[in-house]
Amino acid sequence: MRFGAFVLFIALTGLLAQTPAAHKPAAKKAAAHKAVVKTKTPVRRTAAVPRQAAPTPQRYKEIQDALAAKGYLKSEGTGVWDAESIDALKRYQAENKEDPTGKITAASLIGLGLGPKTAYVTNPPAPPPGQPVP
Repeated sequence: MRFGAFVLFIALTGLLAQTPAAHKPAAKKAAAHKAVVKTKTPVRRTAAVPRQAAPTPQRYKEIQDALAAKGYLKSEGTGVWDAESIDALKRYQAENKEDPTGKITAASLIGLGLGPKTAYVTNPPAPPPGQPVP
């Protein structure tokens, strides 16, 4: 009988060793499940990055006219950005120490006089004492 009890003991311990999750307390099971849930990558919704629209034919004409006024473009503006316009802009950029890519940049537009229409004042002068603030 001792041999039978020993065999039964070995059989039970082997069976228990094969199913370790069955013997975990409920709190440990829940914690293990939460850890798995927390490691999932959340779905992030991001807004689309607004891109600058291509210039209108009228804007192309303004740029071409400015290049012609400075002597870089031989013809008047047509509103179509063609190889002649790109070449004129490249020459303008090279002479003004810009990267001569032929692409319309803010620095090129400002240099051609087509940049912002307002002057930016960072620190306006203070009014004299006794004068109202404008």
